[in-house]
Amino acid sequence: MGTSLQPINMLVPGQNVGAYIQAVNSIAVLTAEEEKSLAEDLYYRENLEAARRLVLAHLRFVVHIAKSYSGYGLAEADLIQEGNVGLMKAVKRFNPEKGVRLVSFAVHWIKAEIHEFILRNWRIVKVATTKAQRKLFFNLRGQKKRLAWLTNAEAKAVAEDLNVDVKHVRQMEGRLSAFDASFDAGADDDDETAYQAPANYLEDKRYDPSTLLEDADWTQSSVNGLEAAMEQLDDRSRDILNQRWLSESKSTLHDLADKYGVSAERIRQLEKNAMKKVRTYLEA
Repeated sequence: MGTSLQPINMLVPGQNVGAYIQAVNSIAVLTAEEEKSLAEDLYYRENLEAARRLVLAHLRFVVHIAKSYSGYGLAEADLIQEGNVGLMKAVKRFNPEKGVRLVSFAVHWIKAEIHEFILRNWRIVKVATTKAQRKLFFNLRGQKKRLAWLTNAEAKAVAEDLNVDVKHVRQMEGRLSAFDASFDAGADDDDETAYQAPANYLEDKRYDPSTLLEDADWTQSSVNGLEAAMEQLDDRSRDILNQRWLSESKSTLHDLADKYGVSAERIRQLEKNAMKKVRTYLEA
């Protein structure tokens, strides 16, 4: 078939991207007849060797697509590898009876995997989650030819071109112009730069005298209110609540039923009524 057999680890670019690109470019391109024959072997007979040949013959195409995403600041090897994943998915789903070349079918799957990788790694905080935001993210970067903010006319033109609201264009423009900042000081920061970390500017209210006093007053008020509410109960109801909720070794319904010579269900009813009286007193 004119295609030299290459090892399957060709799918992983590794550190030497240049050598990888040279290697995949040395693999001969399949003719339409060769491609159809291999695709039929895979589709009808699940021939994995045919799948391998189809993938290897289209690795150069993945490289070509990955290079168009070089402006996102991500490693070219990673982009290529993600594109290769998309290519393998496309080969697995390719139907030779549709009458199209594999390269036309695979472009969607390759770009989809690369897009997902970029969105996961371009920022710490994900910049695009919905379908409309994803379309804006990739198209807006291509349409912004300068660093300045879009004028109202330009923003409107982009919105009309992509069929989205102008406010969504402005929102995505702001996300594209933002940058990640470390919350804590970096391990390599010296004393002159470490203080600039946002973590150093948070107010610690744990030991604020007014907050401590407020918490103490609230606690004491709650305790006093509960004690006053408990005093409104009869001795048996007060004892049931104490034994069920306030004692370190809590009693069961059956324990209290034996103590007072009634059923466990009666103890449950007394407990429920006592809780209702306490709650009503505290809310008054």
